[in-house]
Amino acid sequence: MVPAVIFDVDGTLVDSVDLHAQAWHEAFLRFGYDIPVEKIRSQIGKGGDKLMPVFLPEKDLEEKGKEIEKFRGELFQREYMSRVRSFPKVRELFLKIRSEGQKVALASSAKKDEVTALKRIAQIEDLVSCETSADDIDSSKPDPDVFQAALQCLKCIKPDEAVTVGDTLYDAEAARKAGIRGVGLLCGGFPEEDLRAAGCIAIYRDPADLLANYDKSPLAPREISADEPKVA
Repeated sequence: MVPAVIFDVDGTLVDSVDLHAQAWHEAFLRFGYDIPVEKIRSQIGKGGDKLMPVFLPEKDLEEKGKEIEKFRGELFQREYMSRVRSFPKVRELFLKIRSEGQKVALASSAKKDEVTALKRIAQIEDLVSCETSADDIDSSKPDPDVFQAALQCLKCIKPDEAVTVGDTLYDAEAARKAGIRGVGLLCGGFPEEDLRAAGCIAIYRDPADLLANYDKSPLAPREISADEPKVA
């Protein structure tokens, strides 16, 4: 049985990956680092604690990292948040999950204020049992901390009783390290082969596709036989 489903947010429920990449690009540029947007995009899904070390020398990270991350967060809220849109059928998917008696949690590498705004955009504020964000953990995806925190906030849910849904290999890696099965969505723009290699047990195009195939998906609140297809 699957009593709980844990969702990533950016790129999974809302169309924001490109916007985050652009915001990081502008933030890095503001501090003298001209990093191509496409390189940054490949790292979206990580928190700033994991993203910045990919591009900055350790000395620069120590001196400027907190200031860069603060600038990026304020920039995203000011210039980009209003441009974020929900993917189709997100609310309907959450309503389906809740109608089956399952709990829903959010587990994001974003800061709490961003998650709050994104819940509103996705119109799921009243459908989430609990949530965890970068503010609740020491280390972001692909480390398992945020999913482990989600299990704790769900209360009495074991790793093998939950399923995660995310759009990046970092979501899948974090889920695997936490002992949770991971489902991948392609709407964030990450390659299907990367999601499979990272451990996703099923792949869907987007929330609408997952909803359409829900009863045969790993999210369904019933045991799935070993010979039943798990990929839509």
